[in-house]
Amino acid sequence: MAHDISDAISEVDRRTLLRASLGLAAVAVVGTELATGTPAAAAPSSEFPWIIDCDSWGARPPSSTIQLTNNTTNKIILHHMAFPNVTDYSREQAVKLARDCQDLHMDGNGWADTGQHFTVSRGGYVLEGRHRSLERLEAGDHQVVAAHCPGENGNAIGIENEGTYITEVPPDALLNSLVRLCVAISQRFGLHAWDIFGHWDFRFTDCPGIEFYKLFPSVRSRVAEAMGSAHADIPDRRWPDIWRFVNSPIVQVGQYLLNHHGYAVPTDGAFGSATVAAVGAFQAANGIPVDADATFTLATWEALVVELEKDATGLPVSAVQYMLNRKGWPEVLVTGEYDHVTMKAVQDMQRLHGLHPNGKVDLSTWCAVVGGAVREAFQY
Repeated sequence: MAHDISDAISEVDRRTLLRASLGLAAVAVVGTELATGTPAAAAPSSEFPWIIDCDSWGARPPSSTIQLTNNTTNKIILHHMAFPNVTDYSREQAVKLARDCQDLHMDGNGWADTGQHFTVSRGGYVLEGRHRSLERLEAGDHQVVAAHCPGENGNAIGIENEGTYITEVPPDALLNSLVRLCVAISQRFGLHAWDIFGHWDFRFTDCPGIEFYKLFPSVRSRVAEAMGSAHADIPDRRWPDIWRFVNSPIVQVGQYLLNHHGYAVPTDGAFGSATVAAVGAFQAANGIPVDADATFTLATWEALVVELEKDATGLPVSAVQYMLNRKGWPEVLVTGEYDHVTMKAVQDMQRLHGLHPNGKVDLSTWCAVVGGAVREAFQY
């Protein structure tokens, strides 16, 4: 049975190892438990009784100690499971799903436990994935180090959604429970609706699926409304904060833009040493604080991107075309020429995110194209 997270790396959190190598606090070293040992089986959650915990769905014990991170949780990453779109919406199917997933991850991938923190079934059942994830949700600190997205396993809560959503959309029961879960995670870890991203923002993958991705503005809006977020508090743009241990299509977009600004780097989506050096040099040259992890901060993105409109040419146009092609507009070809087909796709993207469909690629359109959230998309 296929599964989306087969490309995950070691569960060791690399940002933490980097910090350790720089001589920062030893408590940050993943592999050093922040709580003593692995606790005995706990009673079902009194705060989240609607989440089926590992003991209740009959999870196998982890093959090694479940680790916690001292990093700050800064996002939620949504996945589809690339499992069949079953029509059995029962609790029994949800439990079977959780067991099948754990077996695949432990026996097939060689991981210590289920890769993701939580799973949502097509019937709307929410299950704990990796052991201790529910415990840490209740505590709201020091998330479990997972295996759902290389480079983000110690910084992001991963949610797998049962099914495959390249040509179909998730059922309402799944979406309703996903919103409820995202609200709970955001409230406990101090996140916001605009901190929700897709797996393909941080990895080369078709996950979370083209059709599911189109629902992200709606999912974020529903989470924001449920949390009582005021429109005035929603930032103009929340860009994906790719950094030196992430390889993804968005890294390739950044590389196109760095080349446009005169920094010769490969355009392969791999965040190699040349890209790390170029990001630092670009930040320094533009008066932006140089990030030790070469993170594409808001200021970095907004200095890199170039406004585009009809008849524009060059690498920034190629960057937009490359991303549109991957996100559901296969008719858009990477030519470097801002043609009519590209403009129509840009307008579609703008409508999807509540932006004025004028075909001009401004700051907010760029942010939407690369997977970020824009204020206009929050409609409630």
